[in-house]
Amino acid sequence: MGKQIIIKPIISEKAEKLSEKRGHYTFMVDRDANKVEIRKEVEKIYNVNVDSVNTLVVPGKSKRRNTRGGMVQGRKPAYKKAIITLVAGEEIDFFGDI
Repeated sequence: MGKQIIIKPIISEKAEKLSEKRGHYTFMVDRDANKVEIRKEVEKIYNVNVDSVNTLVVPGKSKRRNTRGGMVQGRKPAYKKAIITLVAGEEIDFFGDI
């Protein structure tokens, strides 16, 4: 089997607002994936029709936090994000029967 294109859906307040009001769904995707591959994968996994795909690379950020042992420094990795617009009237239910 090939590489995994869609890593996970991004579920945040902003992403939820986009999905409720406009039908945009946000996913973390493989850095090497292009828009055509992302479209085919979403249509195959979720059985929906994709209208458009927008992508962006979120830059990595350095993070610091104070602990009892002192300052801990690290870095959050960069990742690619895809915003999928579905055809009007379709939706993806990430939570199923919760």
